[in-house]
This record gives sequence, C-alpha cells and structure tokens, in this order.
Amino acid sequence: MDDHKKNFLLQDFAIIVLSVLVAVTLVRTEVLVKLLTSTKELEILGSFIAGMFFTSIFTTAPAIITLGEIANANSVLLVAFFGGLGAIVGDLIIFRFVRDRLAEHLLELVKHQGTGKRFRVLLRMKYFRWFTFLLGGLIIASPFPDELGIGLMGFTKLRLSWFIPLSFTFNFIGILIIGLVAKAF
Repeated sequence: MDDHKKNFLLQDFAIIVLSVLVAVTLVRTEVLVKLLTSTKELEILGSFIAGMFFTSIFTTAPAIITLGEIANANSVLLVAFFGGLGAIVGDLIIFRFVRDRLAEHLLELVKHQGTGKRFRVLLRMKYFRWFTFLLGGLIIASPFPDELGIGLMGFTKLRLSWFIPLSFTFNFIGILIIGLVAKAF
C-alpha cells in the first residue's frame, strides 16, 4: 500500500476516534440530552437540530427520543419536514467524509483477495448498484445510523445534486414513522 493510501486510512481512523471521543463526552456530560430537550418545545428549531443528530451512529438514540417527543406534542408532518432538513445537514457532513472513501477502501481490500475479480465484476453490474442504492436509502430512512447507508450509496457514485433530495426523502419518511409511532403511544 502506498503512502497516499496509508494517509487516507490514518485520517479515517483519526476521524472515527475523534467522533467516538466527542460522542462519549457528549453522553457523559449530558450536553446532547440537554441541548435536545431544551429545544423540544420549539417545534421547528428542535426538529431541525434533532434531525441533524438523527444521522450519526453516536447520536441517533437521543435524537429519536427527542423527535418522538416533539412529534407527540406537535404536527408530525412539520416535525418530519424540519427534521428531514436538519438530517440533510448531518448527512452532507457524513457524505463529505464517507461516500467515496468507504467505497475506495473496500475496493482496495478486494484487489488483494483471490475472489476480487468476481467481486469487481459484481460491483460493475447495474442491478448491484440499484440494490446498494436502495439498501442505502432504506438504512438512511431507518433509525440505523446513516454512515452505512451513505457508504453503500458511494458504490453508486451518486452525485450531490441527487443525494440531497434523496437524503431528505428517506430521512423525512424515517422521522415521519417515528412521529406516527410516538403519537400512537
């Protein structure tokens, strides 16, 4: 592996370690919980901020709870709309770091395997790209963290102009479902 690729791996590892440290700090100090619960009375701002935190593996759980509480007390459609807008911001940050790099790293690993040739052919198939695109979208819509879904979409080489409306749509649907479940209970 050349120095350029080693630097990418070190950068990615550093970002992950930093993210974990920030998340642990936010959880232990309850800063995130205080931030999200302080904005839950503010339907639009609270939904937007909770939507931003809905996208990350480290902040999904408190964001889901906050979105459910806001939706329970307000319009589910407005919560889903503004939460979806906030989720776009969170997803764009993830998209910037994850999309191409994850796909690049996985392809680099495949080059060194004996079955790599078959896997590369699979990656070039149109149906596989559609499958990874749909699976990535379902992951974004679900309460699961968006990093994995965005990484899967990286295989499709999705352009930013398509990613933004798709991110909004999938996150809107996911937040809408959370709000409807919260209203039901």
